[in-house]
Amino acid sequence: MTESRARRKSAAPSNRRGRASSAAAPSAPEAPSKSRSSRSRRGRGGGAGAASPQLTSLPTHRAAYQDTRAWLLERHGSICAYCGCRTDPDEITLDHVTPRRGLSAYDRRDNLVLSCRRCNANKADKPILVFLLDRRERAEKLLRYGTHLSSMLVDMAREIAGPEAAARAERLADPDYPYAD
Repeated sequence: MTESRARRKSAAPSNRRGRASSAAAPSAPEAPSKSRSSRSRRGRGGGAGAASPQLTSLPTHRAAYQDTRAWLLERHGSICAYCGCRTDPDEITLDHVTPRRGLSAYDRRDNLVLSCRRCNANKADKPILVFLLDRRERAEKLLRYGTHLSSMLVDMAREIAGPEAAARAERLADPDYPYAD
């Protein structure tokens, strides 16, 4: 315990529970403790009835990535979800549509697509909106090969691709459509 804390604790009157009351202030201003956050907690939704924050998904391990990759390969084939090029199944990569940036909450299937190495490198950590607006045909491909994505991502791709491309992607997604490639 620091010397100034010890002085404050011994000098401060106690309340009913034996804790030092906050009414007594130390004579000299003390530097903020490193164990406490200096940020205000106002507006964070904390309170008596607040639940503890939970992740939207569990951290993903290597086997889960392999399962997702196999599932996407079975569902769409070895095709890049951004440019539509066919790639060797051993060369195609798994890409986070919304960049991960160290957060495990984005490791779900509704945020992962197959991508060729070139598109994955071009996208890197760019936000998906920037990446799709750069070349709008990517949004059309994402509509076709990203039907499993979250509704927010699909709606964004639909808006960027336009109504004709969205209708074409919907037709091609129909298993009974006779002209699918």
